[in-house]
Amino acid sequence: MKTLVLGASNNPERYSYQALMRLQKHQHEVVAIGRKAAEVGSILIQEGLPVLEGVDTVTLYLNPTHQQGYYDYIIGLHPRRVIFNPGTENPMFYALLTSSGIQIEVACTLVLLATHQY
Repeated sequence: MKTLVLGASNNPERYSYQALMRLQKHQHEVVAIGRKAAEVGSILIQEGLPVLEGVDTVTLYLNPTHQQGYYDYIIGLHPRRVIFNPGTENPMFYALLTSSGIQIEVACTLVLLATHQY
């Protein structure tokens, strides 16, 4: 199952970076979108709105204001679920996702991985 890390960073102090590393360590297929192109391990962080297929999970590392430009893009990916990590909570987006048949999960990707609930 493919995971999209949206708001990815190549800064080791950022939680999105840690998520990329741990998802990779747990052998999840990972794609990433960030503000600037970079590499984290073997993962290429892409910019913009790349064409992606087969995304099961989108894990968000963008605050609600920055999420707005991605609403249609995320819904168009038809993921099974979107994980809202701490600081990304967005009830307006929850409603859009739910009405599109996409599950929402308000959780921490790092905790889900550490507790084998991902």
